[in-house]
Amino acid sequence: MLSHGFTFAQSPVQKLTQSFNNLLEDRQTKYAITSICVLDAKTGKQLYAKNENTGVATASTLKTITAATAFSILGKDFQYQTTMGYTGNISADGTLKGDIIIIGGGDPTLGSPRYAQSKEGVVLSQWVSAIKAAGIKKIDGRVIGDDSLWGTQSAPDGWLWQDLGNYYGAGSSALSWRENQFDIKLRTGNPVSVLRTVPDMPYLTIINELKPGTAGSGDHAYAYLPPLSNTAYLRGTWATDIQKQGIAAAIPDPAYEAAFRLQDTLTKAGIKVSEVPVTTRQLSAAKLPVPELQQKLSTITSPALPEIVYWLNKK
Repeated sequence: MLSHGFTFAQSPVQKLTQSFNNLLEDRQTKYAITSICVLDAKTGKQLYAKNENTGVATASTLKTITAATAFSILGKDFQYQTTMGYTGNISADGTLKGDIIIIGGGDPTLGSPRYAQSKEGVVLSQWVSAIKAAGIKKIDGRVIGDDSLWGTQSAPDGWLWQDLGNYYGAGSSALSWRENQFDIKLRTGNPVSVLRTVPDMPYLTIINELKPGTAGSGDHAYAYLPPLSNTAYLRGTWATDIQKQGIAAAIPDPAYEAAFRLQDTLTKAGIKVSEVPVTTRQLSAAKLPVPELQQKLSTITSPALPEIVYWLNKK
């Protein structure tokens, strides 16, 4: 017989069950629909389940499936590659009679601040240095962002209109840039003021419909910015006492932003480009020929998959 008061230590499954039961009994879930199913990864045995046959939106937990699939199909040593080069010919005076092309290979880290080798400044510096090393001093042509690898649909069917224009709803792109997001700096007051975007995006029109929110109400500001659009509507409220400096929004056309940013950097470096930046999608839509890369100048290699997945699941 057991002495009075003696208890066995809980097994991992019992601890798991108790933790989930406590979570689902929280008053915040009183009016929520929850659906949980936990399986043993080795055996497939069900360890815990509640409403497991009820389909609900998975939100960020879907990242675990994305990560596992990437490891299974691509392998842990996989690295994405982005190629930059040119078409045409370079004249004796250093004029490129052709186009600079950035070919996206699906790298989600290109221009990201989270990885030393992928930071925006590092990538742009490498591209400009490669262009200079090729003897190019002037470009009689365009900078083209090629995101054709994954087609033209960046967001899945059924994506919420309220989510699309915000950083957490940014669509995918074969030529991603800065994690496909940018910042909109705001100033509290009545009315709420839009100060600037970071980075500067002169091609984007922002229509501010934000209203001041009561003190303590926080951030209820949303950017309504469809993919491939150049007009953003800011709607919602921004608390009068908020300490945040602004909100993060989704870049509507990452391939165009990458091409625009390279051209802007080239101009600042004294290398003028005669035409405006463009994407392969825009060329195809206008029924214009899409030039093929003739000479590679630079290849950007992403961090290995474990580094990418670390940040994918952390943030």
